[in-house]
Amino acid sequence: MRIADKWTDYEILDTADGMKLERWGKDVFSRPDPQIIWKSPERADWSKAAAVYHRSAKGGGEGEFRRQLPDKRVISYRDLRFVIRPTGFKHMGLFPEQAVNWDLMAERIRALKAAGGEPKVLNLFAYTGGATLACAEAGAAVTHVDASKGMVSWARDNAAASGLTEKPIRWLVDDCEKFVNREIRRGNRYTGIVMDPPSYGRGPGGEVWKLEDCIYDLVATCAQVLADEPDFFLLNSYTTGLSPSVMAYILSDLLIPRFGGSVSADEIGLPVTSTGLVLPCGSTAIWTKN
Repeated sequence: MRIADKWTDYEILDTADGMKLERWGKDVFSRPDPQIIWKSPERADWSKAAAVYHRSAKGGGEGEFRRQLPDKRVISYRDLRFVIRPTGFKHMGLFPEQAVNWDLMAERIRALKAAGGEPKVLNLFAYTGGATLACAEAGAAVTHVDASKGMVSWARDNAAASGLTEKPIRWLVDDCEKFVNREIRRGNRYTGIVMDPPSYGRGPGGEVWKLEDCIYDLVATCAQVLADEPDFFLLNSYTTGLSPSVMAYILSDLLIPRFGGSVSADEIGLPVTSTGLVLPCGSTAIWTKN
């Protein structure tokens, strides 16, 4: 497992009975996590939680705020700054475990720049822009695509907080697959692609989009906008039915015959302070040229 253990502004204090106790900057929150199926006793002071998210039996849920909190706060990871705030769908606007991937991409981009390259990165299903900021700060021109206008606006706020507004970032509110098909026709190409597709979705006609059924064709389509000499393709998944090995097989099948290189895949996770163990938080498969 690859562990995001370089945070100072974020920490999982404890996990128990389906919940995790987290510190975001100075504030502590309690949120549910489907991976926490163990019934170990509480080892930290859970009364410190300023807010607790309660799931509803009808779906969704809401936060219980135990004291007044600012509408938003800013936390840091290395030189990046992120605006975080509780949302009605449990999330805080950031997935801290992805820091291991930000570091990996930033390192590769800096190496490309040092060798005289001009890295261009396509970030699909880009959410609030963690990968976008990491790649832009490292020196890449980034195209950020997400179907949610609110998420793209949030990502732009993160770029402003990080002092990256002057970096070459294209902010696009668009359907990711439709955008990629237009890029194919336009002949635009990228040295790196990162994508974090949702487990489920619905098309304009109400049709159900299920990641396990669509991921191979989606990766195949995206591979068509890779440059002749690409550097990386990073595929994230939070879908329980899509293992790291399956994602690795897909990238190997579609990319290695054309570009060579190699593929690795693993779970990513976050350390838990109270136990010294690691909470698994998703999976990543990565193709790299070398």
